Amino acid sequence: MAVDLIYETHAITTDNEAGIASGWCPGQLSEAGRAAARQLGERRRSDGMAAVFTSDLQRAVDTAEIAFSASGISIHQDRRLRECNYGDLNGTSVAELATRRRQHIDVPFPGGESYLQVVGRTREFLADLQRDRPNQRVLVIAHSANRWALQVLLGGAELADLVDAPFGWQPGWHFTVPSR
Repeated sequence: MAVDLIYETHAITTDNEAGIASGWCPGQLSEAGRAAARQLGERRRSDGMAAVFTSDLQRAVDTAEIAFSASGISIHQDRRLRECNYGDLNGTSVAELATRRRQHIDVPFPGGESYLQVVGRTREFLADLQRDRPNQRVLVIAHSANRWALQVLLGGAELADLVDAPFGWQPGWHFTVPSR
């Protein structure tokens, strides 16, 4: 009764290309991002997905719609899949944010939230998946903090190790959400 969960990061944004940490800002896909979203759809459309769940931030929604809108696979937006809210630092440089991540594992960013709060939101999302999607394969399109939360909750990783690690893109991460 486990859920087979494939995680994919949203496609490249103009903020990513400019070195800006969007946080809760909506973000806009760049041309390269739009192409990557089309490739995501080609890669995953016939992968047996029962549903796609996406953050409600525009960059993730656009990625899901470009990839799956014509596929017949249902797309569900979920606010719990948002990136970490960097509060006053939403829209700051990635370099600036990187120097502060470790300080905000359990202490919220000023005006925002902590990475542990993202883990809490993700835990709630996973509980709903366990209840509503047993024995199904689902795709989640979200952000770095959500992947870290999945790695903590389902892979036993430590947030302190993840927040300092360089970002390494790959074509999806696979997780198993055990049955309750």
